[in-house]
Amino acid sequence: MARTADRGFVHEVTNQVPVLADYDAFAADPVLRAAISAFGADWAGERLHEAGRCVGSAHVQELARQANRFTPELRTHDRFGNRIDQIAFHPAWHELMGLAICQEAHALAWNQPRPGAQVARAALTYMWTQGESGICCPISMTYSAIPLLRQDAARWAEWGALVSSSRYDARQGPAAAKTGATVGTAMTEVQGGSDLRQTQTVATDNRDGTFSLTGQKWFFSVPHSDLFLTLARTGAGISCFVVPGWLPDGARNGIAIQRLKDKCGNRSNASSEVEFRGAIGHMLGEPGRGLRTGLSMNHNSRLDIAASAAGLMRQAVSLAAHHAAHRHAFQRVLIDQPIMQNVLADLAIEAEAAAWLAFRLFAAVDRQEASESERLLARIGAPIAKYWLAKRAPAVVVEALECHGGNGFIEENPMARLYREAPLNSIWEGSGNVICLDVLRSLEREPGTLPALLGELGEAKGVDRRFDAALTALRDEMPELTRHEGQARRLVERLAVMLQAALLLRYAPERVADAFVASRIEGAWSGHFGDLPAWIDSGALARRAVPELA
Repeated sequence: MARTADRGFVHEVTNQVPVLADYDAFAADPVLRAAISAFGADWAGERLHEAGRCVGSAHVQELARQANRFTPELRTHDRFGNRIDQIAFHPAWHELMGLAICQEAHALAWNQPRPGAQVARAALTYMWTQGESGICCPISMTYSAIPLLRQDAARWAEWGALVSSSRYDARQGPAAAKTGATVGTAMTEVQGGSDLRQTQTVATDNRDGTFSLTGQKWFFSVPHSDLFLTLARTGAGISCFVVPGWLPDGARNGIAIQRLKDKCGNRSNASSEVEFRGAIGHMLGEPGRGLRTGLSMNHNSRLDIAASAAGLMRQAVSLAAHHAAHRHAFQRVLIDQPIMQNVLADLAIEAEAAAWLAFRLFAAVDRQEASESERLLARIGAPIAKYWLAKRAPAVVVEALECHGGNGFIEENPMARLYREAPLNSIWEGSGNVICLDVLRSLEREPGTLPALLGELGEAKGVDRRFDAALTALRDEMPELTRHEGQARRLVERLAVMLQAALLLRYAPERVADAFVASRIEGAWSGHFGDLPAWIDSGALARRAVPELA
């Protein structure tokens, strides 16, 4: 309750929900804690609690607000007319980046290659998405680029220590003077979009081990990064290149930023259009094999998008459940009203299924060196999870926003930012159609992926007769589903939901798995929320979604 005064009139503000702040986002999330334990990352518990307290703090929430309110600005020239092509950020952005990189959100899995390392690092992404999604693009790009850079001894010797560093350096300039570096990407061109075969940028061999790149890029991610991975044509075909942002003498490396994208969401992060004007770069990988090299990076970044989408869902559901647990309407707390319980319970099982799917696939990445079936599961699972979780996130956010009523649709409420952010994951690293075609391509080119996928589903066989029947039907329908390109989305949706059901049956509380199977597998599911069967204990599931505050 608060008192406000206006020209001598005093009125009391009542029935408003306290801000969800200054809590441990790791400790408050039973699903995340269970996944960390199930997939061998308990050793990272202290680090994850530290990150959880940081992400859940009022301070980080204020930083996120400021970083989105005061968006990046392009400075093409200095006051003397010299071309500088720099990006000016609000200090809040840099502080957020410093906090996340200090916790090794970009490099933990590579810096500490032990069992569960990929899962532990994915948990940092999952939580930082809840803190501020805008910083997760450079974090994810750097994470995904590290294994590629390691394949080139010379590039790793030059950049390895910097991109692995836990010391964020906001300065935009030559790498030699910096304590840490981040990586951006520049793949998309205006005429090609997702069809990277249409790349027109040209790389000219300088005959000294370097190339000069000339052309345009339509989406140049994080243009203030220290290093970029990009595609350009050579005599051998489309190749992949490593391009520093600045030359050793401090000059911009032939990268002219044309403008920043005015995006509907992800506003704290800078995206741009650029021209390469003789930018100096080194080839990465084999000549003419740039698409394959770039796609190997996409595998990791697509999994990161799955973790981010799951984190976004978790945050939306947490805010909705917190609101419902404190707001009264029609003489009852919202969370005690049966119809609201059904909605919150349905949202909660969706978010829980998303988390288990994302973390299971990161566990497969952890195990892929020792197990071919885990490698194949990670390969096919990445596009499946990326497609489905990115599609489900906007639906979850919209319903969670509605739980707040009008209070959810104002800029002061973090739900507004989540609402704008949610659709982006479907576009990053390949839109839905491209991702589903990648699933078909994987099934065709790597015959072992289907047995690996069915083997994973088979781990849950015998637990629930409804799931067993659906698995039998899926096996029978797979030849027909994979035969027609136009059925690719239907195929991927079926696989994703079955994987989620299998994981919930194996790892989640029985009431969660039961509700998911009853609604998503057995019933005529609409895809909307709030239609769980009457016999489901929606009240218990709804209250489980309320963040566990110390």
